[in-house]
Amino acid sequence: MEFRGVSVLLGVLLLIHCSLQQNTARKKSVKKEPSRDAAVMELQKQIDDIVQELNLLKEKQALQTVCLRGIKIHGKCYLAEPLKKSYHTASDDCYALGGVLGTPTSSEENDQLRDYIRQSVGLDEQVWIGINDMSTEGQWIDQAGLSVAYKNWDASDFRSPQPDGGKSQNCGALSASNGKWLDENCREEKLSVCEFNIV
Repeated sequence: MEFRGVSVLLGVLLLIHCSLQQNTARKKSVKKEPSRDAAVMELQKQIDDIVQELNLLKEKQALQTVCLRGIKIHGKCYLAEPLKKSYHTASDDCYALGGVLGTPTSSEENDQLRDYIRQSVGLDEQVWIGINDMSTEGQWIDQAGLSVAYKNWDASDFRSPQPDGGKSQNCGALSASNGKWLDENCREEKLSVCEFNIV
């Protein structure tokens, strides 16, 4: 009888011991899962970083191609578009290439852009630039919707200094002959110049 009681007690203790070992093993495997998840997450982060670097390299290569075909001025690349288009079509086409219609922000930049346009498309041409007053008459904004700080309107005609078009002329153009700006009807077809920021 005593032997039987000891055997039962020993059996119960053995079951408890096995049960504890299984719980410990389960806890260890559960602990391994988070570290495994962390390793997977780290690998995914590294892959994402590599993809991002690759995209930046592609963008830089594309910009270098643009700069080789166009001109680099003040940390921007400009590329003249030799086909005449309306302002909106020209703007959309620049955007599709990853840029915007060019907007000079200083006298020096404007002069360099004028010289580039003369060489690219001719002395007697006008090109669309990225300014307009479509939203509010007389308040000229750039392609990002910001107020234009630098302006180079043609004021040589005292009877009708630029901008003079009122509500019928809401888009800005740059004259290759003198580098001055004019307000024109947005539906007119003109050459254009795209601007790309260098990364």
